[in-house]
Amino acid sequence: MTLIPLISAIMTAPEATTAPAGRSATLSRAVYGSDHRRHPVAALLAVGLPAALVAAVALSPMIVETPPKSEPITGTLIELPKPPPPPEPAQDAKPTPKTASATESVQPRVETVPLNGDRVVVGPVIPDARPLDRGPPVVPVDPPTPKLVLAELDARFAGAFQPDYPAREQRRGVEGVVKVRVLIGTDGRVKAVELVSTDSPGFFEETKRRALAKWRFRPATRGGVAEESWKVMTVRFEIRNG
Repeated sequence: MTLIPLISAIMTAPEATTAPAGRSATLSRAVYGSDHRRHPVAALLAVGLPAALVAAVALSPMIVETPPKSEPITGTLIELPKPPPPPEPAQDAKPTPKTASATESVQPRVETVPLNGDRVVVGPVIPDARPLDRGPPVVPVDPPTPKLVLAELDARFAGAFQPDYPAREQRRGVEGVVKVRVLIGTDGRVKAVELVSTDSPGFFEETKRRALAKWRFRPATRGGVAEESWKVMTVRFEIRNG
């Protein structure tokens, strides 16, 4: 749209000429309206040229690209039935363990052993369905009980072992033997005396008195630990002449 006013301004612009030397004023070559011969042509160009351009633009064919048409897809819509919902498990029901029936076959299991990076088939291994026989139950064995070392008379007190001879039996000239059973404590002392046999009551009384007062023993031990024990002792009463 800027081309039309530019052409019109060029066609109607007055032309100026420079006056010859000696003249003080510049004379116009042509003035719009002064020249009656050029005025119709300029007016015709000023009006006709823009109209021709507008008509040419209006009549020019417009290129419109139409999108390609796609053929409609024809077919039949098939509606598939909805699968039924899975049944809900019962709250009190317990899963039933699966047991192998007679018709089911046990597939052999093949074990492989790696050898130099390759898998070598050893052979089918069929599990034995019979229960494993573990043999008789193992009874725990108690550790062996340490052996009991019996008490012995302490040799340091051997001189005080023999009881005094009863006066009555000595006057009568009675000799005899007495056997007693003594309880030896962990300290080696006699804690109790029991009669086993005697030839005279006097022999037992003197033996009992001496055992509780003077007898000393090395106590019995089990595994190095001292413990109480019973021991039978025999005492002889003999009259020695002179």
